[in-house]
Order: sequence, then C-alpha cells, then structure tokens
Amino acid sequence: MPLKIIFMGTPEFAVPSLRAVSAAGHSVVAAYTQPPRPSGRRGLRPVPSPVQREAERLGIQVRTPISLKSDDEQSAFGAVGADVAVVVAYGLLLPAGVLAGTRLGALNAHASLLPRWRGAAPIQRAVMAGDRETGVMVMKMEEGLDTGPVALTRRVAIGALDTAGDVHDRLSMLAGPLLVEALARLEAGTLVLEPQRSEGLTYASKIDKRESRVDWTLPAIEVHNRIRGLSPAPGAWCEMTATGRTERIRLLRSAPCSGTGHPGEIIDDRLTIACGEGAVALRELQRAGGKPVNAEEFLRGARIGKGDSLA
Repeated sequence: MPLKIIFMGTPEFAVPSLRAVSAAGHSVVAAYTQPPRPSGRRGLRPVPSPVQREAERLGIQVRTPISLKSDDEQSAFGAVGADVAVVVAYGLLLPAGVLAGTRLGALNAHASLLPRWRGAAPIQRAVMAGDRETGVMVMKMEEGLDTGPVALTRRVAIGALDTAGDVHDRLSMLAGPLLVEALARLEAGTLVLEPQRSEGLTYASKIDKRESRVDWTLPAIEVHNRIRGLSPAPGAWCEMTATGRTERIRLLRSAPCSGTGHPGEIIDDRLTIACGEGAVALRELQRAGGKPVNAEEFLRGARIGKGDSLA
C-alpha cells in the first residue's frame, strides 16, 4: 500500500527528490518549505522557494511555517496523519513533536558521508577541505544534528577541479532515487538502519561572508579549494584595481599550478596569480553586474595584465 508522505525541503537541491518521490506512486499529502523570501532589490515581492513552486505545479498542498517549535504547528503537522516525513535540505531543525508526528518517523537525504560534515553546508565544506569523495546518505532523523542511523548510501568522487556547484548537481540527482529505494524498503518492512560510525566526525558550519575573500598568501591548493568550494555561491572574491578604479571580482573556477611572485601578483598573460606557495590559474570570473566569463574574455575587458596585482 503506498505511503502517505509529508515532503520537507526548500532549495533547488530538493526539487528532484520531490519529483522522484511523487512519481514513485506514493501520496505526497503536504509539502513543508521555508516561507517566500524577498529577492533582488529592496521592495520586490517575496519569491516562493523552488520546492514550493514545484509542489504547487504537482498539485500538492504547501505549508510555509516560519518555525515548527509551537504546539499549534506540531499539532497541525501531526493532524496530517502521514506515514513518514521525507526531508531534503529543509533548513529548519525538526523538534521532537514533529519527529513523532508521523507513524514511521522522518527520513532525511543528507549530502555527505556521515558522520563527516554534519550540518548546514556539507557540499561546500567537503570541496573547501579538498575531500576526494562525498555522497548522499538516507538516515532516520533524531533530535541531534544529523546524528541518526543510516539506511542507504551512494558515493561520488570529487574531481580536482570540481566546484561545489558541480558536486551539488550530481548529489541532487542521486538523492531522489535513493529516497525512493528507502521508501520501498520502509513500506515492505525491510529497511535496515545502521548507527553512524563514531570516528571521523566533522561539522559543516554555515559559510561566513568573511570566508569569501581570497587570501593570496595561502598556499595555492588552499586558494584553489576556497575558490571552487564557494562557487557558484556565495562566490570567492578579490579586488582588482584598473584605470584608477577598484572593483570586486568573483572567482568561480581555477586550477593550481607552478609559479612564483608576490602573493596576488599576475605572473603571466593568462591570468595566473602567485600565492604564498605556488600559483593558481583563474579560469572563470565575474565582474559586478556582468556574466561569468573565461580568463581570456575577462582580460580583454579588464585592462590588467602581467605585473598587476589582485588584492
């Protein structure tokens, strides 16, 4: 008998999972997502989340509470009478009253190889740390932060030049089928849960805006990992001064390479930048108000070159 499901998610990452669960023949009776947020310039009307837009397209009832802490919200959640909640990047902690508000609890698709990178920014932190592998795990949720027992895992390699955006897209497409498999086993009573390992625990804290500015005095591999780990958002950045004007430049793709010079110095005609140790070749950049471009196109319009510096 198909399961009665509450889906809980917010960003684009969760949309393929919502589609997969809905298409698997289960009854998605409600979608919980964060409330619409203002987007763009001040004064623009709030924009619904990607999950809200997709749920409405699928004809699923949408609920957008600011918090789930109140007794009223928890009672409303339980009143749905769902068999299970499916959670993918919802963005709010689930209190005990919500976790107990369905017959079979809550399953979460988390974008890391737990217990490594519990928390808010697992994909970005994995890439920033230079990890060579990550994955998606489906776990049963507990009150702790990503502490629950794991049911299923899919692993993916992180390439040396992959950005967080590249990894995000691959994991997003893996999460849906993995959740569908977990739900099928849950429905059949064959879902096996294993406690997380006790070793290798790390936390993926939210990205602080102060982390986004590039420090050229760091070794090239650290600068490279920072650039790709923050790409496409929020984007690592530095300052460029050309023709007496200073502007902020977003750095989106790079590659570590050999080279020497003062940290931040452009050491060739291809936009290779000296670091504390070694250098990085900048491959994709974005000026304020512009679109992402490759290094060659950037240099044609930026009026900087060998011997100039980025700060």
